Amino acid sequence: MNYDVIIARYGEIGLKSPKIRARFERKLVKNIKATFECEVDRNQGRIYIHPKDFDDGIEKLNRVFGVVSYSPACSTHTTYEEIDETLEDYVEELIKQNLIDEDTKFAIKCRRVGKHDFSSQEMAAHCGGVVRNKVQAPVDLTNHDLTIFVEIRENATFIYHEKIKGPGGLPLGTQGKVVVLLSSGIDSPVAAYMMMKRGCEVIALNCNNAPFTTPKALENFNLLVDQLNIYAKGVPIKKHVVDYGEYLQTAKDKAPDKMTCVLCKSGMYRIAEKLARKLHANAIVDGSSVGQVASQTLSNILATRYGVEVPILSPLIGLDKEEIIAISKEIGTFKISEIDDGGCSAVPKYPETHADLERVKQACEDMCQDAEIEKAFKNIKKL
Repeated sequence: MNYDVIIARYGEIGLKSPKIRARFERKLVKNIKATFECEVDRNQGRIYIHPKDFDDGIEKLNRVFGVVSYSPACSTHTTYEEIDETLEDYVEELIKQNLIDEDTKFAIKCRRVGKHDFSSQEMAAHCGGVVRNKVQAPVDLTNHDLTIFVEIRENATFIYHEKIKGPGGLPLGTQGKVVVLLSSGIDSPVAAYMMMKRGCEVIALNCNNAPFTTPKALENFNLLVDQLNIYAKGVPIKKHVVDYGEYLQTAKDKAPDKMTCVLCKSGMYRIAEKLARKLHANAIVDGSSVGQVASQTLSNILATRYGVEVPILSPLIGLDKEEIIAISKEIGTFKISEIDDGGCSAVPKYPETHADLERVKQACEDMCQDAEIEKAFKNIKKL
């Protein structure tokens, strides 16, 4: 097919006020241009993309948040003669690709913006006749196998038959920054992706638990960020790593062993809060799902977040593991998260699952948590 344009559509952006809508559109266009080489025009709720490499554009547009659907199209001028000629060529290509034959029930759907000497219904009927002159396929407006769209915008007309689903959401970078506690596991990369889909710029924070973890954990973290970055063109993920092993050792030495995971998560939130304030981020994000592991019971969620004043968002909170895995496979992080990194040897045999807030506060005092947090944060590194 001799496509010369991709028509991209957005969803909830169109519900914004004119000023916000224009700003979001500009950001969406900027992110598209950062994803692949192209020229982009905006016009009345549509984004028209002219890629330098068409196949590359079709593949990569699927990674741009804010795009709800898109269609490769052939464009022409809005005259009967030029529409007929373009549509005839288009149908010829559909025949070559075995997408239409004499048994294919088809429909023409015409959408029109502007003033013309014909109605949408009249143009649809006319185009249906053009198609039938090329192939004796039956018209069926209610139960068709193929839909050919004719979209008329003033003096330009676009013909296409595909609507490819995009990732949806809001343009990346329109909703402020979040600090994501990103490990090498399955859940937190999915949580990061979900916040990116809602337009948030991601600052990835990894707590390196060495010597309780192997170097493989940090290596996998970097691979996961690389994978997530294919969805972050225009607003790349910033990486920070904090050496966390000394904090964990102090927690094990000076607090009850069963409290290790609770104190570990509590400390992570505290460090993430300090980083958020330093980088002017608006929230902390983690991969918590209620009841999935010891630190994610409701009692422990309450205890570990005590005293943190920056909002903590958990986009996976109501999903089960299979739902999270399905998303991770779809976005390409699952295989990386499945790489064995040896786990964390600091996890006690019987971790606390119903932490009492007063006992947690006492454990924090016993290990001098504030001082340990300050010590760890001084050594935070931007990669």
